Amino acid sequence: MLKQGLELKQTQKLSPLQIQTIKLIELPIQELEQRIRKELEENPVLDEDVPQESEDGEAPRDVSLSEYKEDDSIPSYRLRSDNYNSKEERPQYSTFSVKESFTQSLQEQLGYRNLTEHQYAVASFIIGSLDDDGYLRRSIDSIVDDLSFRANIETDEEEVMQMLKIVQEFEPAGVGARDLRECLLLQIKHCRRTPEVENAEKILKNHFNEFTNKHFQKIMTRMNLSEEALKAAMAKILKLNPSPGGQIDDSYTDQAQQIVPDFLLEYRDGELLLSMPRFSVPELRVNRKYADILIEAANSSEREKKEAAAFVKKKLDSAKWFVEAIKQRHNTLSSTMQAIVDYQREYFIDGDETNLKPMVLKDIAEKTGFDISTISRVVNSKYIETHFGIYSLKYFFSEGLENQEGEEVSTRELKKALQECVDNENKRKPLTDDELVEKMTEKGYKVARRTIAKYRDQLGIPKARLRKEL
Repeated sequence: MLKQGLELKQTQKLSPLQIQTIKLIELPIQELEQRIRKELEENPVLDEDVPQESEDGEAPRDVSLSEYKEDDSIPSYRLRSDNYNSKEERPQYSTFSVKESFTQSLQEQLGYRNLTEHQYAVASFIIGSLDDDGYLRRSIDSIVDDLSFRANIETDEEEVMQMLKIVQEFEPAGVGARDLRECLLLQIKHCRRTPEVENAEKILKNHFNEFTNKHFQKIMTRMNLSEEALKAAMAKILKLNPSPGGQIDDSYTDQAQQIVPDFLLEYRDGELLLSMPRFSVPELRVNRKYADILIEAANSSEREKKEAAAFVKKKLDSAKWFVEAIKQRHNTLSSTMQAIVDYQREYFIDGDETNLKPMVLKDIAEKTGFDISTISRVVNSKYIETHFGIYSLKYFFSEGLENQEGEEVSTRELKKALQECVDNENKRKPLTDDELVEKMTEKGYKVARRTIAKYRDQLGIPKARLRKEL
């Protein structure tokens, strides 16, 4: 039997202003400035130029954006932010840049080789197939297939290997390797030939499994080496780079990028002073041509002029929402960052990681009254410059555990304490996870063995057996 009935549902529809604000909050400062330029280009009603004097010698009247009403017919006005004066000099700001991209560097080196157009295309495809660490993780036959199907380049395994050998000659040494062993061997070949280097090369070629598992006695017996000779060879190997791709670009692989902090935190006379030096809204005004359309429409009954005026007012609404959204973005970012600074005051005074308290998005949401999703958008892709360095906002958030006094400490503090335990251990007899639990207990931290194992993995610290040294 079919039943009919009415059901009431309460839904929330976001206003254009709310949608604009949400989108702008996510943008770091450089992308915000690009977005402002885009709005100026796409909204024909807006003009960034300073208004010229009219024929009677008087400049058009400046009108704040907040004065605009739906039924106004305004001859000319400027949409102006309340926080930026064009006559003021923009403050200086710091940036840090990522080096030239990994792929770009290899392609540039490829350009110096005397290759046919066909060979160049194959080698270039190989370069594009390398991962972030500089390795070729794919088989040669799959490269041959991809060249045929994706690039319409007919080749064979022999030619691909020839071009791979050329790529493997590029800087940084070790690039183009198909596994760690090959990567290290490519680098050791660049070293000046000494007894230590010769032994290191033999270890990598013939005893790599024993080397990775730290079976030192087996290596000494099979190569007839003294402990001192093995130590010298191991020292050469340990200086090699297992991740050659990271030498050029450790953050971005597609292109060089520059990061500009959204916030500046200064510590002066015992006070933490937060600012947003790059924040500004350009001075905007209505293009005189469109202002004239409003004037004519106000004194006319013609349908076409009324339609033109409606178009202008629609664009004015868009401009009003946009500038208001920028102001709301500023207020949201400023309030959120101030809450983070207040929450982590002891840390921001000197940058000591042990003073970094456990903090999650919910903590800042409760302090500011914003939704957790809003805090997440603020934190994403934003940076702050402090007197002890430039940091991503995500850096300041971490979970926490209790110490022996029942006080909550951040996971970052626990990891730092764990790292110190490992750094100070006897490398001939590294600490097991159970022994690390004991050491952490001595330091005043209540940590389970499984937690030690998890943090050790996150810190990239191998098991005790693999940390053993001669």
